[in-house]
Amino acid sequence: MLADANGLVEAVKKAAMDVQKSTKPVNVYFGEVLSKSPLAINVEQKMLLGEKQLILTRNVTDYMTTVTVQWTAENSVPPDGETAAAPAHTHNIVGTKNFLMHNALEKGDRVILIRQQEGQKFIVVDRIGGIG
Repeated sequence: MLADANGLVEAVKKAAMDVQKSTKPVNVYFGEVLSKSPLAINVEQKMLLGEKQLILTRNVTDYMTTVTVQWTAENSVPPDGETAAAPAHTHNIVGTKNFLMHNALEKGDRVILIRQQEGQKFIVVDRIGGIG
C-alpha cells in the first residue's frame, strides 16, 4: 500500500509541475554564436544548439528588401595615383530599389532565444546590443 501512496505523491508532483510550466508561455535564453557554418549557438554555457534546432528570424539572416530612394549622386574624388579629373556631373537616383541586407549571424554574436514551449526548437529573435 505504501508503494501506491508514493506513486500517487509522484503523480501529483508531476501534475503540479506541468501546471506551473504551462503558466510560463515563454522561456527566454541567451546565447553566443560559436560558428557561422554550420551555425552553432552555445546557450547560457549549458547546451549547444545546431542548425536543426534553430528557427531564425529576419533579424538574424541576410535578406532582400525593397526601399524607396531619392538622392543625388555628385562628383567623386579620383582614387590616389590618378590625375585625370572626372568630368563634372550629378545624377538623380529615384524610385524603388532592391537592397540586400547583410544581417546573418557571425561568430561571437550574442543572441536572444525563445524556446518553443515543450519543444526542442529555439527561435533566434535578435542580437543583444546590436550588431557585433
